[in-house]
Amino acid sequence: MTALFQLHPRLKADSIQLGRFELCQLLLMNDNQFPWFILVPEKADIKEIYQLSKADRLLLAEESNYLAENLAVFYKADKMNIAAIGNLVPQLHIHHIVRYQTDKAWPAPIWGKFEAISYSETQLSTAIADIKSQLINLNS
Repeated sequence: MTALFQLHPRLKADSIQLGRFELCQLLLMNDNQFPWFILVPEKADIKEIYQLSKADRLLLAEESNYLAENLAVFYKADKMNIAAIGNLVPQLHIHHIVRYQTDKAWPAPIWGKFEAISYSETQLSTAIADIKSQLINLNS
């Protein structure tokens, strides 16, 4: 982790840290309505992908693709929504959301549609164990 890096307070409040890849923290959005994960490069003062070094851009792409593929397979996704919007939280972070044609927002984006429903302790324990078992490159 970069010495000056700090996770944005909103990301910290809305998610659970699952672990780290080489470049990014992996977070689970605390909303049990959608399997929703967030990658945050551990670099200070970065708002856009192009602000990363070329090596870090490539590493971010690798980590994002690795995460997306594993989520799609594990959750049997109909579609993966991957986005770096950052209008409310300027710190660079990439959402990875598993989508189904049967989910309550389909086919629209999920942004701002529903109030979050937090995971119960049991749901959270299961979700964390499940995803950690799938991601062999994830460090605690």
